[in-house]
Amino acid sequence: MSYTKKSVYYFDAPGPQNTWDCAEIALERARELSIRKVIVASTSGKTAEEFFRVLEGTGIRLIVVTHVVGFSKPGEWEFSRETAAKLEKAGVTIVTGTHVLSGLERAFSRSAKVGGGSRTEAVAEAFRRVIAVGLKVAVECTLIAADQGVVSPDEEVIAVGGTASGADTVCVIRPAHTASFFDLQVREIVAMPRER
Repeated sequence: MSYTKKSVYYFDAPGPQNTWDCAEIALERARELSIRKVIVASTSGKTAEEFFRVLEGTGIRLIVVTHVVGFSKPGEWEFSRETAAKLEKAGVTIVTGTHVLSGLERAFSRSAKVGGGSRTEAVAEAFRRVIAVGLKVAVECTLIAADQGVVSPDEEVIAVGGTASGADTVCVIRPAHTASFFDLQVREIVAMPRER
């Protein structure tokens, strides 16, 4: 029998109060596995800034995935442009992409004329409810980053998501492009909230 013993962290509750710990946990596991990229979801830029402070000077590349323009309000990008400029100047990659686990599907399911759920939304809901909202976010951000060409299916990455705001879930993922979704592998769940 062959196995590896590793630490797994469980937060008492989901939420932004776990963000700093998630950044430190992500750094710890990245160092253990010699992973060179950390993907983190950030809506406003606050989570991205915290991760930048923890990862700065480590040689680990920070990739931030944001909501698309118009996610909450038509024509509006929720991410702070000032924060984006500061992070990009420091070498952080910022990716803005359509939510691959909802996107166009959500328009149909919310429509009074069409209605009904979709297989894509069922996958997203299964991640949210069975494991953690942050896992769904981490997987989705990894797919977006792969589709934008900033991560490759040939590497492992640390991917971080959260519940509503901040970060509370850390994973090790082998990426895939959205069109090859079933090739994506969640190899480790390093941290997550116990309560959802």
